[in-house]
Amino acid sequence: MRIAVAKEIRPGEKRVALVPDIISKLTKAGLEVVIESGAGVAAGFPDEQFTAAGASIKSGNVISDADIVASVTSLTPDQIKSLKKGAITISFLSPTTGVDSIEAAAAAGVTALSLELVPRISRAQSMDALTSQALCAGYKATLVGAELSPRFFPLLMTAAGTVTPAQVVVLGAGVAGLQAIATAKRLGAVVSAYDVRPSSADEVKSMGAKFITLELEALEGSGGYAREMTEERAAKQRELLTPYISNADVLITTAAVPGRPAPRLVTAAMVATMKQGSVVVDLASETGGNVEGTVAGETITTSNGVIMWGGKDVPSQLPYHASMLFSRNVVNLLLLMTTSVDGKPTGQVVPDFSDEIIDAATLTHNGSRRTPEGAKK
Repeated sequence: MRIAVAKEIRPGEKRVALVPDIISKLTKAGLEVVIESGAGVAAGFPDEQFTAAGASIKSGNVISDADIVASVTSLTPDQIKSLKKGAITISFLSPTTGVDSIEAAAAAGVTALSLELVPRISRAQSMDALTSQALCAGYKATLVGAELSPRFFPLLMTAAGTVTPAQVVVLGAGVAGLQAIATAKRLGAVVSAYDVRPSSADEVKSMGAKFITLELEALEGSGGYAREMTEERAAKQRELLTPYISNADVLITTAAVPGRPAPRLVTAAMVATMKQGSVVVDLASETGGNVEGTVAGETITTSNGVIMWGGKDVPSQLPYHASMLFSRNVVNLLLLMTTSVDGKPTGQVVPDFSDEIIDAATLTHNGSRRTPEGAKK
């Protein structure tokens, strides 16, 4: 079977779904790999590296005759219509924002797997692209905060006097938040963090940061995520967080609820209490924003001198390593579906819906939309 990777067509997307280092894993499994010429250039992977790794390079349309198509962002409805019946697609395919592509996949008889829906279980960790890309986003968030801030991050003892360390506050202690904390600590900042899940306190402390404890109800959710809160609780949380945010030199927000708008953690009134020159980095801007007033892809300075950066395509701003991690997630998912006889690969990829990972991630199959068995219970 042939797996194809076309150039990403979403504006600003620099990642590529497969990188040269993992091509050999696919060819050893009996799969043929075809890469559209130039697909990896923006991520730092020229055509020559793919050729040397055993992939074929072609110009123009490489997906119409492919058995499997891997991409970072979802294919457009027109691209999906060009696929042959029975083809398999693997990408980020949001059930809430990718409705047109999902409907097109169902109509075209395409089996579409959404990487957002890979369950957060131990066996699926190597296929969890949300986690790998959040790692990149958290790292980048702290670098952006340090770059925009007019002050040093570390404590410095100089002949001219002492430079006090920056105070960094991180809201959300998932993968992105923990990576932001770790990076800020490496840069020498004093870091505090808050999450609605008290269970994350130990992880925050293990990074060398202080966990902000508020006297509020815990909001532990399923799959490692936080569950949504009532407006009454949200208002009380904002009130209790205001003193910490007022004192922050850099505020990084990373909170998200899959498939829903980002929770509003910080209001404009709270931003107004921050010092001039303080920085807000909102990784959730694309889904509505954790901070009121941030705009995805823009840097704004408020009337009181706070610099607000709205994240957009953040993992794509580190395309080399983001692509490497994403590629490994895709390959591990593919190999889970690759059949073998007596331990020898057959070169065939067949979704097995009795496997909870494949079942959860597959949105369309055999001409219709489908509901994972786990969601029916």
